[in-house]
Amino acid sequence: MDRNQLRRQVAHMRSSLIEQHYLDQQQFVQLEDLEDDSNPNFVEEIVTLFYKDSSRLFQKIDQALHSVPMDFARLDDYMHQFKGSSSSIGAIKVKNECTQFKEFCLAGNAEGCFRAFQRVKHEHEALKRQLETYFQLRRQAGMAQRS
Repeated sequence: MDRNQLRRQVAHMRSSLIEQHYLDQQQFVQLEDLEDDSNPNFVEEIVTLFYKDSSRLFQKIDQALHSVPMDFARLDDYMHQFKGSSSSIGAIKVKNECTQFKEFCLAGNAEGCFRAFQRVKHEHEALKRQLETYFQLRRQAGMAQRS
């Protein structure tokens, strides 16, 4: 497959991720616009950091969900951090599930928090798989090493 065809596939996949509401177009394209010759893998590095940080926050949320009594204010704080991180990379579905989780925290609904956290993790993992494919395709197309 030639490079131009691969680049079209990359553009199509980005459009698909945006149309399926995995990614916010404005936020994600802004991140891509920050890439240049001195930092050609900027977006992939930011996303990698997001997933590393997510793992840490998920552990804290999981511990807080299992604490007795459940500290809804602390859960809300952790999810607020995660929602902000999600927004910074344009992860719309993840961000929306974070909002649901926060609403259950405000209502003091423990069961709702558990269910919402499962949905947050599901959307988080679904986006991760999509972005791994996207970045792999970008590398194949040579878009991470612009000349």
